[in-house]
Amino acid sequence: MKPNVTNFLVAGVVVLILASMSIFIVDQRQTAIVFQLGEVMRVETEPGIKMKMPLVQNVRFFDSRILTLDADEPERFITAEKKNVLVDSFIKWRIFDVKQYYISVGGDEARARTRLMQTVNSTLREEFGKRTIHEVVSGKRDELMRIVQEKTDGDARKIGVEVLDVRLKRVDFPVEISDSVYRRMDAERKRVANELRATGNAESEKIRADADRQREVTLAQAYRDAQKIKGEGDARAASLYAAAFGRNPEFYAFYRSLDVYKQSFKSKSDVMVLDAGSPFFKYLKGSGRDGK
Repeated sequence: MKPNVTNFLVAGVVVLILASMSIFIVDQRQTAIVFQLGEVMRVETEPGIKMKMPLVQNVRFFDSRILTLDADEPERFITAEKKNVLVDSFIKWRIFDVKQYYISVGGDEARARTRLMQTVNSTLREEFGKRTIHEVVSGKRDELMRIVQEKTDGDARKIGVEVLDVRLKRVDFPVEISDSVYRRMDAERKRVANELRATGNAESEKIRADADRQREVTLAQAYRDAQKIKGEGDARAASLYAAAFGRNPEFYAFYRSLDVYKQSFKSKSDVMVLDAGSPFFKYLKGSGRDGK
């Protein structure tokens, strides 16, 4: 009885072991290849519990997610202007044909990354040689990225990989020419600043000259109007004086003489030598009617 129980338990353990070796689980982030004696038997792309033959078949899993390949160091390229630039890029890729991927690179991700990086660098070198720095940096950058992605994807599909996107993180000048570029940019900015400053000074002088001209015109017009008003006032005053003194000429002559006397004898030190019969003393000698 005991040997039968033991044999049953042993058989049960063997069955469990074989059953566990016959089952494998494919995660939704993975793709699996089932091998039989080193040969590819089938590819499992759907997630779930799968079956295989124990001891005879083995399974290898591959990542089916989108992966990022980022360059370790910026690469140096030459533009159409024969200028060196440092380019830092990255690639978005994934395995779409796991069987071809395994056959081409042995399922080695490092080999696939090397192949992709070589393809991208070669394509970028070719496209940079056709474009100027301005086109690479801003003008036609999107078109450049599209062309590089399409060419790289066409080559990558030969190893069961698809390239989803290629992007430039940075395009810069090498250190040895950065200083000269910055100096040229600084000189250009100073030239523009001097032009703007000269233009501003010219406009300032123009505005100042126009303001001075308007000031002179305004002063001249004001002086003209003032002289006109003054002349009209003097004419009116003279007319009034003439009308007033015309009524009594003798009084007017007497008034004018008094004014002359006032102006002539302002100070005690004033000395005048005149003939006693001079008309100047007409109103000092008498009433002024008969001159006595």
